[in-house]
Amino acid sequence: MQQVFRKEIKYRISIIQYAQLERQLSRIMKKDSFSGPDGYPVRSLYFDSVYNQDLHDVLNGHYSKKKIRLRIYSPKDTKAKLELKVKHGLDQQKYSLTVSRDQAQELARGNIDFLAGWNTSVAQYIYREMRIGIYRPAVLIEYDRIAYVSAINKIRVTFDTHVRSSDCNFDLFTNNPNFTPLMPDDTGVLEVKYDHFLLSYIKEALACIDQLPQANSKYVLGRLRCY
Repeated sequence: MQQVFRKEIKYRISIIQYAQLERQLSRIMKKDSFSGPDGYPVRSLYFDSVYNQDLHDVLNGHYSKKKIRLRIYSPKDTKAKLELKVKHGLDQQKYSLTVSRDQAQELARGNIDFLAGWNTSVAQYIYREMRIGIYRPAVLIEYDRIAYVSAINKIRVTFDTHVRSSDCNFDLFTNNPNFTPLMPDDTGVLEVKYDHFLLSYIKEALACIDQLPQANSKYVLGRLRCY
């Protein structure tokens, strides 16, 4: 069980802009332990309520919104993360549970009752939200991530490219989801996450980004492709 309180800022930038930024990040931060030369894949199955409330909260610009998802890093994974993210402006809370592969597949089929038997506040919270809203799978999202980290304030800077989705195959562990690209190949999403405050020298490195932060929800991109 995990509960995290964070701040999150997003930018949509070109690969050329990221290459300029990466030269600076590599001098002041370290790549996370999972990052190879080309990063690593991230795959998430997002859920939404029967009335698509979470999607509409984002589209209508509501200050508070949430997302529920299952996350893995390889179709061969034996476990998955069940996460509920609640955002209030730039502030974010993330509630997380580790579930088995079988349990993840049950969730994808709409069977959530096993969560009711878990004696943790996070499990009960996620179960209640999914039960009341009648949550069901909405879209499968995958992308390639490069991540830089700093232990101070748990700062994390990530760049996600080749963002792709499937709205017809919700099998989280399939090898062939039949993805559709959501963004141009030369564009990605830069995310800056941190606790408390962002260090000044990292702020200075990010100053090379010449656009304002903006909402860049991969979930919304995937939903709007066919919504």
